[in-house]
Amino acid sequence: MDEAAASEGPARDGARAITLRVPAKPEYVALCRLALTGLSQLREIGDDTIADLKLALTEAVSNSVRHAYGPNGDGHVDVTYELAPDRLRIEVADDGEGFDPDEAPRFDAEVSEGGLGIAIIRSIADEFEIASAPGERGSRLRFVKYL
Repeated sequence: MDEAAASEGPARDGARAITLRVPAKPEYVALCRLALTGLSQLREIGDDTIADLKLALTEAVSNSVRHAYGPNGDGHVDVTYELAPDRLRIEVADDGEGFDPDEAPRFDAEVSEGGLGIAIIRSIADEFEIASAPGERGSRLRFVKYL
């Protein structure tokens, strides 16, 4: 049975952090977006900013779902939301197949979407970091938006 789990924990700088663990399946992307919508009720965040963050989150989680575990999608994706007075930090992590984040994407139909997704996240975020390596397990993408 597929299940999602959430946990709340302490964060740095007076921030509040929530981690959502979901199966690596496309139908759970909407749940990740819904959690972001709920967090946006705790701070005054403009509609345009929330729309941008939802787009960035969708791209990040979709990349993990699509690429980390192959076609069977047998794994999970962890999304950590850290809400501070002046920023929202989102981290998307998986234990799937790593990749070279410095390698330019090939522009065939499937891979160009992933390459464009990272470009979209970079353009939306005030801070961006990605950690992954080919042949290693796991990827972590973190982005920050100042509020």
